[in-house]
Amino acid sequence: MTKSKVYHTIAVHLPTRQPKRTVRKNLNADALIALAREEFSRIKDHRAKNSQIELTDVMMSALAMFHLKDPSLLAFEKRRQEEPENLHFIYGVGRIPCDSQMRSALDDIAPNVLRPAFRTVFKHLQRGKALENMTFLDGHYLISGDGTGYYSSSKVSSDYCLKKVTRNGETKYYLQMYAAAIVHPDRKEVVPLYPEMITKQDGSTKNDCERNASGRFWDAVREDHPHLKIIALEDGLSSNSPHIRHLQSHNIRFILGAKEGDHEHLFAHVDKAAERGEVTDLTLEDPENSDIIHCFRFINQVPLNASNEDLLVNFMEHWEVDKEGNVINRFAWVTDLEITTDNAMDIMRAGRSRWRIENETFNTLKNQGYNLGHNYGLGKKHLSGVFTTLMMLAFLIDQACQISCWLYQEALRNCGSKRDLWEKVRGVFHMFTVDSMETIYRAIAFGYEKVKLVNPLTD
Repeated sequence: MTKSKVYHTIAVHLPTRQPKRTVRKNLNADALIALAREEFSRIKDHRAKNSQIELTDVMMSALAMFHLKDPSLLAFEKRRQEEPENLHFIYGVGRIPCDSQMRSALDDIAPNVLRPAFRTVFKHLQRGKALENMTFLDGHYLISGDGTGYYSSSKVSSDYCLKKVTRNGETKYYLQMYAAAIVHPDRKEVVPLYPEMITKQDGSTKNDCERNASGRFWDAVREDHPHLKIIALEDGLSSNSPHIRHLQSHNIRFILGAKEGDHEHLFAHVDKAAERGEVTDLTLEDPENSDIIHCFRFINQVPLNASNEDLLVNFMEHWEVDKEGNVINRFAWVTDLEITTDNAMDIMRAGRSRWRIENETFNTLKNQGYNLGHNYGLGKKHLSGVFTTLMMLAFLIDQACQISCWLYQEALRNCGSKRDLWEKVRGVFHMFTVDSMETIYRAIAFGYEKVKLVNPLTD
């Protein structure tokens, strides 16, 4: 009879210089992973009662795939077969599904059942006072939102895919989402919120669109966080009267981009007001770079457009100029915040931090290891949306650790880049059997002198 391998948890011997400092009880990777598992356990299993693998195990396996930044289901399938121990220990997975089992189980799940997991992580960040440094402009949270694509193909599609016909007659199938995150002008960390998928809605023959998805997103944000002080940051597509009235109905403040080509009436009104001396001009030196000058002109309470004379907004233009008078950047916004000479710089900085949804969120997800845009599985119903939402949840867990966990911060600092950190996490995960993400981060942050694998049946 062949003896099966039995592994003991690896003893990772760390150097004596490693601090004995503990991680925060509820704001570390292991605690946040456990929170996700607890929320998943509340999801009703839609499958037959004789299903061999619990739905919670399926969902935790998918979350583990994205948390480990596996580039494909095939890579995770290899991990399932060759190194299942750490999936049991770290992610609490009982039976690990194969790739086809995962696809089948998750395809029928509506992505919105994952919303409570996002809400729970957010609440723990709030209770732990980890979000206090993310507030700006009188204690508001700046929530920057925008649409982005996560699937495109001319050959493979599903019933819920959006589609368009190109000029050469080719049909393109694609999927998008409206995603948003809490941002801050002085911080690179972001706090992603539950995203809204832009897909063909059930029973509809028409494409969904970013405007509809953003409306659903802000409805849900206010439902989840009824008392949160929010300032919405969005691009020029959002500075229209229906969307502004929608934000106002939810008591959400806004700073929205404005383009002259889209708002001819507004810019003409401001120009005429400037001729009458009703516009305030302001010039300020950049506090961190004396070679940069910030030029502002602003006016409060002007009509957004000719069709909505009753909808009054506050308008700001901003030019970033060098010492030679060359314009480096030019921006314009409409807002419901009263603009003064005292807060003009802060409103400008808040408006420009909208780009963190592009740089610190979408760019990170697409180019720094999360593989947003890779097709993990399209499915027939919701699979692609569920996978993308779980990827966002993994990103939220990482960002929560980057904000609040000193050990994660130390591991990231030691690696120098997130890609390097993910690679080292996978390396330790692959080589050793460990009991927690904390053990992995400690090994990466402070090094280890000796690792011993014990197989009592053969050693």
